[in-house]
Amino acid sequence: MTAGPSEQGHQVPERASVRACPGCVRVLRRARTASARRGLVALLAWTLPILAACGGVDTPPTMTAVNDSADQVLYELRHNLTSEGVLRAHLEADTAYFFQSAQRADLVGVTVVFYSPEGRQTSRLTSETGTYDWRSGNMDARGNVVAVTPDNRRLTTSMLRYHRATDQISGPNDFVFDAPDRHLEGESFTSDPEFKNVVTTRPRRGVVREGRRP
Repeated sequence: MTAGPSEQGHQVPERASVRACPGCVRVLRRARTASARRGLVALLAWTLPILAACGGVDTPPTMTAVNDSADQVLYELRHNLTSEGVLRAHLEADTAYFFQSAQRADLVGVTVVFYSPEGRQTSRLTSETGTYDWRSGNMDARGNVVAVTPDNRRLTTSMLRYHRATDQISGPNDFVFDAPDRHLEGESFTSDPEFKNVVTTRPRRGVVREGRRP
């Protein structure tokens, strides 16, 4: 993959996209201001390591400069999290506000799908907002957080954290967990992404449903 074009003489197309693939960001947005074009060069240098794994870029991504403290705003974010080359989670967001110095993205309209080492989907999480740390791969989900599994386990809370290094999920606030074999409510919890081992040190209510134990 060749280096990104220089700012001088470069014409940003009205509509551009980055090929959807592992670790890629797809953007569909018009560049309407000179500041957007200037910011494109800096952000391309930041995202080139991510795009390199895709085998190339169809056309340079178009991004819009924002007025607040964020460096750039991207739309339709798609990003894969891998461990030793194995897909472990797929992150999507309607909008992502990037902060280059902190290597952080603030997300709006978040969906995360978790996978087992064998490639099986283990759970799907949605939230109103979230944060993604590009250095560590850790994520926070906030606001109406709902996680569901293919075997009808469901956890709801107001905030949830995913720690990539340990592949563990935790939540500091009140939560409600329902499964075919049990019901659990409490304050703060830890769990695996499959929600088969939900643990709380501050339970409020728990019910084991007879006849439905695995």
